[in-house]
Amino acid sequence: MGSKNGKPELREEDITTLSKSSGLDEVQVKEHFERFVEEHPEGRMKKKDFREMMEKALPKSDAGKMEKHMFRIYDVNDDGYIDFVEFMIVYYIMAEGQPEEVLKQIFRVFDVNSDGSITKKELTRLIKDMYGLINNDNPEQASKEMITATTFAEMDKDEDGKITTDEFITACMTQEEFSKMLTLKVINIFIEDDN
Repeated sequence: MGSKNGKPELREEDITTLSKSSGLDEVQVKEHFERFVEEHPEGRMKKKDFREMMEKALPKSDAGKMEKHMFRIYDVNDDGYIDFVEFMIVYYIMAEGQPEEVLKQIFRVFDVNSDGSITKKELTRLIKDMYGLINNDNPEQASKEMITATTFAEMDKDEDGKITTDEFITACMTQEEFSKMLTLKVINIFIEDDN
């Protein structure tokens, strides 16, 4: 994404990339961009805007806890903003992507420090932040500690104390109970987000 005379502008290479990744034609990409810029005149979404979007998708207490995790998925270049290209790529992967592509994006929610693996500490932190969402559906559900331990065991197949992207995807695709539950909770945030 670029800027012309201080106004956000979508470069041709961005239009081409988004057309290929989303299945939209170039005119539709431009229309989505214009709507995005109407809502975000600087051409990028600030954390405050993202927070408002999350509050629409989740109860307030859960939105505050999950916001930082969800923001990481969209803010690919880690500049503290979500530009149109970042937003659209993630949006279309979550809406239309292959299961593996979707899970790679969700892995980034779990990978709190963005180092390419999930430690037990990161999983514990995420489950603590997600616990309200987990507990809403099934109040007699297991404790945070039990969920963390079970999920980590399901995912860390080589027992090296870290979960790789491949281990994460495998655990989710093979329908491991707790791995699937946590992943579906994150996916539901995106689905509710779109309404």
